[in-house]
Amino acid sequence: MGQYIIYLFLFFGIIIILKGIFTVKQQTSAIVERFGKFLSIRNSGLHFKIPVFDRIAGRINLKIQQLDVLVETKTKDDVFVRLKISVQFQVIKEKVYDAFYKLENPHDQITSYVFDVVRAEVPKMKLDDVFERKDDIAIAVKQELNEAMVNYGYDIIKTLVTDIDPDLQVKEAMNRINAAEREKVAAEYEAEAERIKIVAKARAEAESKRLQGQGIADQRREIARGLEESVDVLNNVGINSQEASALIVVTQHYDTLQSIGEETNSNLILLPNSPQAGSDMLNNMIASFTASNQIGEEMKKQNAKKGITRKKPGSDA
Repeated sequence: MGQYIIYLFLFFGIIIILKGIFTVKQQTSAIVERFGKFLSIRNSGLHFKIPVFDRIAGRINLKIQQLDVLVETKTKDDVFVRLKISVQFQVIKEKVYDAFYKLENPHDQITSYVFDVVRAEVPKMKLDDVFERKDDIAIAVKQELNEAMVNYGYDIIKTLVTDIDPDLQVKEAMNRINAAEREKVAAEYEAEAERIKIVAKARAEAESKRLQGQGIADQRREIARGLEESVDVLNNVGINSQEASALIVVTQHYDTLQSIGEETNSNLILLPNSPQAGSDMLNNMIASFTASNQIGEEMKKQNAKKGITRKKPGSDA
């Protein structure tokens, strides 16, 4: 009978010892209380507590955690917008007591501060500024949270504005504005391309006209040189310049008639082709040459008189 009692005490003793042994995981802290009063903080590893007297009041996660907060507010230009703020925070290992006993629900506390900061900063900005200055909003949230949460044993690692979602009608209006802007830019590029084409075409036409004029000038220069050589040849055989010029004109007249007769597609061409027509042309040429010489001589005399008149005041001096 006594042996059974001993075995019974040993059995209960083993159970009590086993209930007093507990483990704490890595990156975790356990808060141990005795009779409802804080006793100690146990970190990762194997630990022992007195059964019945001691109990584990709770465990604190020491890993970096993330809380996503969705805030709806209004901008300076009266546009409602929803912002998603991601807050990365961690319990300070040296302040596990404050983190466990000072705050009942740290997530609600952080959410409240995020709402307060975002609804204070965003109404100062226009919608476009909210997109451009989202980093400023994140920095303002982090500073406010750090100042408030460090007293509760929490360290704010980083805050991010991960999403900015304006009202649906506003987004559609923004898309229309962007589309119109892109169409405007495309129209400007198309107009510029058309202008370049027109300028290039005008330059090509101008160059073509210039080359055409140069070709005509070269042609006439060669014709004049050929006529000059012809006159020189006729002068060498005793024919004066007027007769030679008239002879060349008459010769070219009949050469032109022959060329027209060979190359034209018409069946009938009426031209002054009588010997009298050639004689009239020759007389007209001689008369024009004579008149031209007389006008030239008269102009030389007038220029000579002007030159003498200009020299007289200088000679008296």
